[in-house]
Amino acid sequence: MTAEEHAKQDRVLDFGGFPGRWEITRSTEDTDGDLLEMRWEIESVPDDGPFVHTHPHATESYEVLSGELAVYVDGEWTTVSAGEKYSVPPGTPHTFRNETAVEVVNVHEPALQHEEFFRRFHRLVTERGVSLPPEGFDDIVLLAMLTTEHEEDVYAVSPPHWAFKALAGLGRVLGYDLPD
Repeated sequence: MTAEEHAKQDRVLDFGGFPGRWEITRSTEDTDGDLLEMRWEIESVPDDGPFVHTHPHATESYEVLSGELAVYVDGEWTTVSAGEKYSVPPGTPHTFRNETAVEVVNVHEPALQHEEFFRRFHRLVTERGVSLPPEGFDDIVLLAMLTTEHEEDVYAVSPPHWAFKALAGLGRVLGYDLPD
């Protein structure tokens, strides 16, 4: 494998199922921290998607390349179709879902530590076997620990952040650890 092929492979976060395959197209380093851009290929997001959360200090935007993405913001679902864009301002509770395959360009601006969060999230799924949605106590505790370690990037709204903090504390007491 050439150095260029290895570098490209390092940018692919393939979850082997939900939430699909993500490719970092513009890394935190590429943009000097201005933004993190990823291209998502997702077959479907079960139920109501990831937990409702905010990005306290970053705008998250979605540009749908194919399919449809439903974005939940402030209690309402909005369908974003191919060729459309949608932005979520900092501090706004949101999540997403899709019932069919979708390709999306996802941007977090500024980048902050979002790339590190997503890489660690990927390792939890691929190396530790964390299921999505979480199916057991271990999965829930590890995801709570990761989220609370990155609360400047991702802040839980529903379930509430205090519950994530309590689970993360319990995880530390029980000896759980996270990948670097």
